[in-house]
Amino acid sequence: MEHGILDSETLEKMAGIFKLLSHPSRLCIMVNLMAVKESNVSRMQNCLCEPQSTVSQHISKLKAAGLIKGTRKGTEIVYKVSDDTVKGMLVDMLNLLGKGDLI
Repeated sequence: MEHGILDSETLEKMAGIFKLLSHPSRLCIMVNLMAVKESNVSRMQNCLCEPQSTVSQHISKLKAAGLIKGTRKGTEIVYKVSDDTVKGMLVDMLNLLGKGDLI
């Protein structure tokens, strides 16, 4: 079914991304990963001031959506933003808010 110029599948995908990023902690994870390029859960936990289990749940949701990916480095897993489209959207939003220098 079409809704104006976009089909339902595209609208559902977009809505899912916006829903995922509407949580402040997940948005913070994304922006911080863009700023530092990669991070492990412990560093994210310290930055977010949330329990590691909560941060891990947010990371799992971002990973499942394909927005971030994890790579094993020795005994830890480091995460980085893997979706360039979402990365560009966040950069544009930060620039509009006058915070583009953060990343």
